[in-house]
Amino acid sequence: MAPVSEQLPPGGVEVDEARLDAGWAAPWHPAQAAERLRGLSAPWCVAAGWALDLFRGGPPSRPHGDLELAVPEAGFGELAAHFPEYVWDGVGDGRVWPGSGPLPGQHQTWLRDPATDRWLLDVFREPHDGGTWICRRDPSIRLPYTELVARTADGIPYLIPEVVLLFKAKAARPKDEADFARVLPLLDAGRRERLRGWLERVHPGHGWGERLR
Repeated sequence: MAPVSEQLPPGGVEVDEARLDAGWAAPWHPAQAAERLRGLSAPWCVAAGWALDLFRGGPPSRPHGDLELAVPEAGFGELAAHFPEYVWDGVGDGRVWPGSGPLPGQHQTWLRDPATDRWLLDVFREPHDGGTWICRRDPSIRLPYTELVARTADGIPYLIPEVVLLFKAKAARPKDEADFARVLPLLDAGRRERLRGWLERVHPGHGWGERLR
């Protein structure tokens, strides 16, 4: 496989911390995304930190700097059609391609309001085989979307916590460590065992493994 830099098209705008802070100053709440995506047949869901808060229930545990959604790669076009007045920016290697739409070889695409120049959503286009999700970190990890996606009492779909934490484990930033600590007491034995097995496969020796026993 070619390096990421060789897969990206020429151009793009480098995004520094100041631009990120300004651009993500007003991301949507999951309920706003759910309202806009009402009737979408593709199995989309809220991902990352917001997904853990939806699993926990109650008020958000911390401020969220963006709103990340996941959708099968083949379902992105249907999802995008729900936002005709906005613009999709391709993202990769610390740069943004305004208005490019999805970039080959990259899984993130940011929805931007052209009136304010602010991003509203970060959509992950996920590998899949029909109705089966395939993990980007290890393609041997697969789940049917019917098992991958849970729902809140008011119907907002979210990524199950053990999958969210698998992705958070790679960087394990302070906010990821805090997210893990908050959710750990709520994970039943089955979720703990599954996450521990995945960590042993993808991140052998990870410090979370022992805490999941």
